[in-house]
Amino acid sequence: MGLKHEMIAQDLAEKIKHQQFLPGDFLPSEKQLCELYGTSRETTRKALNHLAELGLIQKLKGKGSLVLDIQKYTFPISGITSFQELNDSLGLHAQTKVLQQKTGAAPKYFGQTPIEAKKAIFIERLRIIDQQPAVLDQDYLLDPPITVLPKDVAQHSLYAYLENELGLEIDYATKEITVEQVEPAIAEKLALKANEPAVVVRSLSYLADTTPFQLTTSYHRPDKFKFIDFARRKKLNH
Repeated sequence: MGLKHEMIAQDLAEKIKHQQFLPGDFLPSEKQLCELYGTSRETTRKALNHLAELGLIQKLKGKGSLVLDIQKYTFPISGITSFQELNDSLGLHAQTKVLQQKTGAAPKYFGQTPIEAKKAIFIERLRIIDQQPAVLDQDYLLDPPITVLPKDVAQHSLYAYLENELGLEIDYATKEITVEQVEPAIAEKLALKANEPAVVVRSLSYLADTTPFQLTTSYHRPDKFKFIDFARRKKLNH
């Protein structure tokens, strides 16, 4: 069971997804949400901040929380969010099928980036939405810092285990997006048509101390996901 503010955010996200709140509508006031969910003003604000970070609402001073017109059956590119976290937040009701997990050699390069780790845990997972394959994820978890991974973790959220059990501080990632013809084995797993390309997202994720810990190649069916980048401006101090 997640934290109270996460459960409230998930419930409101479900209501937005099912159009109980339409784009242009305002959510109930903070006071009304406190009464509705039986919680404190601080918890309610945390839930609303989470929805704002996801791009579902815009908080307008003196007016409330405005529902934004963003299609949420999309996969965010700029944020660092695990598929399971996205599934939970947006209520995608997706399934994860672990195809393989094994320990072996780490890649020497990821794109143009040299990789210093010699060993890695390789995980291949198929994401299924509405009984159809949507995304194939291939991950290398680098050793160090990740030396072991229990078998059942890959079925759920890797990040929950890395942060809560191993105490790692996940901080940032670089990502590259291309459209490519993929190997027949990958095309078969995604049920792609003959000569149909996939959208490929390659991510190199780092800890707060700048240590790379995860190499991910995600193959997306082009008809299953749109990629929308939602970004909030953060001003730099001069």
